[in-house]
Amino acid sequence: QVQLVESGGGLVQAGGSLRLSCAASGGTFSRFAMAWFRQAPGKEREFVQSISWSGSSTNSADSVKGRFTISRDNAKNTLYLQMNRLKPEDTAVYYCAAARKSYSGPGVYEYDYWGQGTQVTVSS
Repeated sequence: QVQLVESGGGLVQAGGSLRLSCAASGGTFSRFAMAWFRQAPGKEREFVQSISWSGSSTNSADSVKGRFTISRDNAKNTLYLQMNRLKPEDTAVYYCAAARKSYSGPGVYEYDYWGQGTQVTVSS
């Protein structure tokens, strides 16, 4: 059973930066495609970015393209999300997710394991 634990969330002013981390355990991290999703109050969970198990391929939602960067360190069993030029509309709980395949896309249904989430709040 894979466990995912997010960290790095917090309160930041618009235009600022945050780096989220997701520590994985209980499985072979390098055999999972990984992704970040987010969910704002009253809204559905939405895709942010995904990355293949080798890290060679990534996919991004248009809303964060050019501002957010997903990466992974398979030696440390850790997934990252570098978030720059944050906007108030980025405020949400951010979740990491793992899929038992080499690459996965934007669908929530594609992922097998989920973390508990970390809150990101961007003030205007």
